[in-house]
Amino acid sequence: MKKIAITIFCFFLCAGFLYAQDDRTAALVSSEKNGWEYELKAGMNIGGASPLPLPVEIRSIDNYNPLLNGTLEGTVTHWWGNSKKWGTSVGLKLETKGMKTGATVKNYSMEIIDGGSRVAGYWTGFVHTKNHSGMLTVPVLANFRIAPRWTVKAGAYASYLIDKEFSGYVSDGYLREGTPIGQKLEFTDGKTATYNFDNNLRSFQWGFMAGASWKAFRHFSLNADLSWGMNDIFKKDFKTITFDLYPIYLNLGFGYQF
Repeated sequence: MKKIAITIFCFFLCAGFLYAQDDRTAALVSSEKNGWEYELKAGMNIGGASPLPLPVEIRSIDNYNPLLNGTLEGTVTHWWGNSKKWGTSVGLKLETKGMKTGATVKNYSMEIIDGGSRVAGYWTGFVHTKNHSGMLTVPVLANFRIAPRWTVKAGAYASYLIDKEFSGYVSDGYLREGTPIGQKLEFTDGKTATYNFDNNLRSFQWGFMAGASWKAFRHFSLNADLSWGMNDIFKKDFKTITFDLYPIYLNLGFGYQF
């Protein structure tokens, strides 16, 4: 995460230098006249993986930490026609998505690691979860200029996970082994048990995006985009968690147009 923060800082440092110099090549000027734009973006993802609607097993969300989810993206946009109001953009984004949550649950399907052995059953008590993924994302968006400085956009994205984590621990409760009326394993007085579903996360995700950009200066823009995943973050054959989790994130950031 520190590396991503350093990368974003260096990006803005370089972009600021380029803006101060404003030394655009003849090729970039010619491309812009022909409707082509090239932009570097950096930002932060805020959100998480959520079931829709919240299942009855989850009685309350006790805490939430959005983590520091950095993004760095290169985008090419082509504006159509003489008015250049409509355009199509394709990007390549390196990003992280993640969250930490704590929840109180009842009869929550779970597989814990207790004394080196995996025990599956139904958990009642507290569950702490960390979900974190690093991914390469390709967004394909339609753009519309509603004003000289304002652009709205919408489209789809596809992501490939290059790093993934879904793990945590349970505490202050008990596990019914096998069935909701199975043998009771208690975890109280500070006793915890961990779980890890890293290998059960799917590598490919896709969904829809929508957002807007405001050109604050000639080369700098402020961006906001909402991405909504359309497939469960877990593989199809993973049955321990009995409901689907969809990645829903708001990205807030800046861009530099060359």
